[in-house]
Amino acid sequence: MIQPLFWENGRLLIVDQTLLPGEYKLIEIHNHFEMADAIRRLVIRGAPAIGIAGAFGLVLGLKPYVETSHAEFFRQIEIISTLLYETRPTAVNLGWALRRLGQLAERNRNFPLPKIHASLLSEAQRIHEEDIRMCRKIAAHGYDLLPENARVITHCNTGGLATGRLGTALGILIDAHKRGKQIHVFVDETRPLLQGARLTAWELKYERVPFTLISDNMAAHVMATRSIDAVFVGADRIAANGDTANKIGTFMLAISAHHHQIPFYVAAPSSSIDSFIKAGSDIQVEERDGDEVREFGGRLIAPADCPAIAPAFDVTPAELITAIITERGIFRPPYNF
Repeated sequence: MIQPLFWENGRLLIVDQTLLPGEYKLIEIHNHFEMADAIRRLVIRGAPAIGIAGAFGLVLGLKPYVETSHAEFFRQIEIISTLLYETRPTAVNLGWALRRLGQLAERNRNFPLPKIHASLLSEAQRIHEEDIRMCRKIAAHGYDLLPENARVITHCNTGGLATGRLGTALGILIDAHKRGKQIHVFVDETRPLLQGARLTAWELKYERVPFTLISDNMAAHVMATRSIDAVFVGADRIAANGDTANKIGTFMLAISAHHHQIPFYVAAPSSSIDSFIKAGSDIQVEERDGDEVREFGGRLIAPADCPAIAPAFDVTPAELITAIITERGIFRPPYNF
């Protein structure tokens, strides 16, 4: 089954997602600088996956400091965690995983540094394993929301590549297909970086789930003409009131689904719920380089000096969301996580 990273024999290997679908390549990450670069460049992406990656990145970054003093080791925890967190500020899982390791280190502060470091590695592996289990539970909860012969729209990539393994929203669809439900998925291409076309279509083809690729601006037309049963998307951060930050274009998709009276489901692990954020207006939305809009495949598709913005996410209001599916069950408004 597809997954984005592997810890094997003391080495961390990740799938370079920037090369997909043309090439499947594993690259080794040696330290936190390489991990930060990989997260920033979307070599690895998806909120759950970068939470796992961030945990391993912290472990790798701390390795040279095991032979220093406790003061220096704990100082580096702060420095490395800050560097990793600042790569993708919207996705809550990254900060959640880094804090979890930092708190564990603090509880074990009086132990020898090699023992503390070993415990942090075990915790990073535990975060990975927990995410895999959560994805399986999300798939089980989401199964009954899919009618027979379901026709579903997805946005961005929420499969194994974006999580520990299997996926969240896409994991529900893949699992249901494997369990015998007839499903056809309409895959939003997801401009500007085409995670739907490059990654979701690749995963569905690999898993032999029937699908059709559409451009983002076809979604409303497809809803009106193809008898769509549901929309399933993931989440990078969910506020306490249910407002959800997800890949740019999700809000537009939710509005179209609401107009056509189509259920709009969000699937995410509970680690994506940020109870400290009351509403979506408090979520920091990552702004990326405008070249991601001006260029396509390294070639200009607009005047080089034209103004362009590239928000990586938008926020879908809770009132447009039919239900939020987590490993703890299905939550409906008003949300009480």
